[in-house]
Amino acid sequence: MSFLRRRFGGGGGGGGGGGDDSDISTPVLSREPSPGPDGKRPANLRLITAEQLQTLKKKGQHKKRRNVWVFGLGGLFGLLMAGFFASNNDMIDLKSLEGVNLESIMEALPDNFISSAQQLQKTERDAVNYDSFAVGLHAQKQGIKARHPVIMIPGVISTGLESWGTEETSRQYFRKRLWGSWTMMRALVLDKAQWKRHIMLDKDTGLDPPGVKLRAAQGFDAADFFITGYWIWNKILENLATIGYDPGNAFTAAYDWRMSYMNYEIRDQYFTRLKSHIEVAVRVSDKKVVLLSHSMGSQVLYYFLHWVEAEGYGNGGPSWVDENIDSWINISGCMLGALKDMPAVLSGEMKDTAQLNAFAVYGLERFLSRYERAEIFRAMPGLSSMLPLGGNAVWGDETGAPDDAPGQNVTYGPFIRFRNANSTMTQKNITVDDSLPFLFRNTEPWFKKMIQTSYSHGVAHTTKHVEDNQLLPAKWVNPLETRLPLAPNLKIYCFYGIGKDTERAYYYRSDDDPLSGLNVTLDTMYTQDNVDHGVVMGEGDGTVNLLSSGYMCTKGWKMKRYNPAGVKVTTFEMKHEPDRFSPRGGPNTGMSCPHCRFFLIHREL
Repeated sequence: MSFLRRRFGGGGGGGGGGGDDSDISTPVLSREPSPGPDGKRPANLRLITAEQLQTLKKKGQHKKRRNVWVFGLGGLFGLLMAGFFASNNDMIDLKSLEGVNLESIMEALPDNFISSAQQLQKTERDAVNYDSFAVGLHAQKQGIKARHPVIMIPGVISTGLESWGTEETSRQYFRKRLWGSWTMMRALVLDKAQWKRHIMLDKDTGLDPPGVKLRAAQGFDAADFFITGYWIWNKILENLATIGYDPGNAFTAAYDWRMSYMNYEIRDQYFTRLKSHIEVAVRVSDKKVVLLSHSMGSQVLYYFLHWVEAEGYGNGGPSWVDENIDSWINISGCMLGALKDMPAVLSGEMKDTAQLNAFAVYGLERFLSRYERAEIFRAMPGLSSMLPLGGNAVWGDETGAPDDAPGQNVTYGPFIRFRNANSTMTQKNITVDDSLPFLFRNTEPWFKKMIQTSYSHGVAHTTKHVEDNQLLPAKWVNPLETRLPLAPNLKIYCFYGIGKDTERAYYYRSDDDPLSGLNVTLDTMYTQDNVDHGVVMGEGDGTVNLLSSGYMCTKGWKMKRYNPAGVKVTTFEMKHEPDRFSPRGGPNTGMSCPHCRFFLIHREL
């Protein structure tokens, strides 16, 4: 029988002098009861012999020993599990413990524990190795080699954030990633208050709160994996390396995606450093640079193209882009925003949370409530750069929307909808034009101020209006209010997915829970036709709607006022054709992840 299942009995001798207790004489008991403080006998008073008292003492000691042993064993097991999941380079490899007598521990574990752990490790390894180097090897056979220096600008949330704070509350996380690692998951579970304090920016300045210093991780490690086994740019790096790229001619321009764009420069001098990287790469290689951007990274790059030319900012002048940048490869760029950003900051919800079952919703609310999620999202003003741009001119109104399908019964135009119009909060459906005022009425004043001073969401209908906006930093994120650089030799390649259900509009209702801290919540009870748990589904790549990823590439930048220099824009739409056996959809998926499309991107280029 395992020692874990034995009872720890008390052998002879005992400890603490207990072995001599039998020789100690017991005084003769009085026949009168012992009085209490008030002269009365306590109701719970009970007389026992010395032998009975000693037995009770021994039982208490044995119970304490069992508790200490169980606690120690649990700690050892937790350490083993933490090491197992910490990274690919396992802190503790179970095979290395073969020479240690762990039979008793193994007997206490479920029969299939080891096989399940090994299968999990194998699945993770298979996911990492999926299609490794295949595209690069194919290109290599065709004689393709590295030519232009490449700089990659990651998308939202895909850059890891690590702590550099040295105050007492931050020291335990020094140089550990509080976003994009298992450290984040552990901190979120075990130290949620401190994790929130570190991850949320100051609500007045939009910069680090006092005593906190979180910075974007740098180098290729910054964006190749989100957490172990969930790759983002890793596959692109593998295949670029196959055709001759290395740290000498390929770079990752990681950034702290939580901040508003102007604060990138104020705190981290991000745009100054990016400009210098490009100029050095051009000088060293004598070739212009190719820029790759993904998702929100495309908005950041578009902002940079204006900053770098502007007097008083980058001071590069109107010819800088044409002299230094050969091509811009825009992968799933949310040029007109991501609609799912609105419910995230409004009520801390999106399709991913709306589709959870009741049990999962209960667990999520207990762990990280809707209000807490909304609070975190609002305190990351960089995310709000993806609130929808262009208003009703792009997204439609009650009478119709540009992406309405032929014969569609209900238009996509109303963006925020209410089935019950009796409440003062829900008198009418709301279009994209009206959604920002509605958002500001249901959020704090500091959030409204931060968004209005950092971004602009309108449309410029004349060339003069566009040229005037070139001088206003708040307009630089919006391609409908500003123009492309005067760079006739620049080439833009747009790649985006189609054919995958993507969030397009939302059904809301009043939030009747007085403890939630919110006024409205998604109407998750409503599912009908193309409405899934209160989320109206439309066309896109699963994350970015087609109007956002495709409009500027196929039409907007064909207009003279938005592209006066005639920059050549080439568009590739990639239909969502997932591999049913691949956890990430395979090389032909239309999902919004950079390597998910890399095979098609290479084939087209």
